[in-house]
Amino acid sequence: MSPREYDESDVRVRPGRRGSRPRTKRRPDHADAADAMVTVVDRGRWTCAPDGDSTRAPVTAMRARELGRTPIVVGDRVGLIGDLSGAVDSLARIVRVEPRTTLLRRTADDTDPFERIVVANAEQLVIVTAVADPVPRTGFVDRCLVAAYAGGLRPVLCLTKSDLADPESFAAAYRELDFPVLVTRRDRPPTELAQLLSGRVSALVGHSGVGKSTLVNALVPDAELAVGVVSSVGKGRHTTVAAIALPLPVSADGRPGWVVDTPGVRSFGLAHVTADDIPAAFEDLADAIEDCPRGCGHLGPPADPECALDVRVTDGLLRPGRLTALRRVLVALR
Repeated sequence: MSPREYDESDVRVRPGRRGSRPRTKRRPDHADAADAMVTVVDRGRWTCAPDGDSTRAPVTAMRARELGRTPIVVGDRVGLIGDLSGAVDSLARIVRVEPRTTLLRRTADDTDPFERIVVANAEQLVIVTAVADPVPRTGFVDRCLVAAYAGGLRPVLCLTKSDLADPESFAAAYRELDFPVLVTRRDRPPTELAQLLSGRVSALVGHSGVGKSTLVNALVPDAELAVGVVSSVGKGRHTTVAAIALPLPVSADGRPGWVVDTPGVRSFGLAHVTADDIPAAFEDLADAIEDCPRGCGHLGPPADPECALDVRVTDGLLRPGRLTALRRVLVALR
């Protein structure tokens, strides 16, 4: 049998092909990528601190194509390749986002299914509230505590403007939860807060007008952040429009510290948090809730009559005041 002769009619062209370049799922592992921390996010560009070191020139980077729509937020630890000089008009690429150790998230409200990531990898959440002008709101503080515990952050309560009113009555409601409660005045530097933030990555959150930016300007004199003026109706005007990480002085043991100033928020939705996330953040309560019935909200009678936390109080293993404070925070979820 003679071999077949081919002509143009035998050619088959696959429609929709943009080119003949072969595709592959293999991607470089970028083992030589430099470590960095994201400090600013702005319209498709990320400002990064190499090795999380504020003394080095910041690097501007774009997201590598292979990352797709991977969210990258302030505080993320990333891998960079390309031009890392930090020179004007230079541009590097973010090729890797490291697993996050903590995550501060919020939703627009309790019915919103979409989470907004505020900050990644922060060690502490400093909840800033004024004791007067504007008046303090326990509901907002409780919701921030819920977000901190659920995200793995250590909460810190900072009460500002103590020169206007006595902060103790407000602070007393939270002392049983055993986290730092600090008090600042407008006429004194926030020395105690500066010591607590030294060598750590900390996020500040609070309503507009409570003095977040004033604190940041005192902690980081070069920040030059605008300080809002509280309106006559007691509501603040937004002065921080996006999260930004600002460098703190290096600690005595050589660790760099960062403070992340976040936009003033009027609501802190918790649609992403469950009732178990809160007591699970406490070493002395995590084991106890394993004995609770399925679906227990840990609020106690009459809503949760078989909650194991009540048994701990009866047996003398849990302070009643501590359980009361915990349940007041849990009410924020309802």
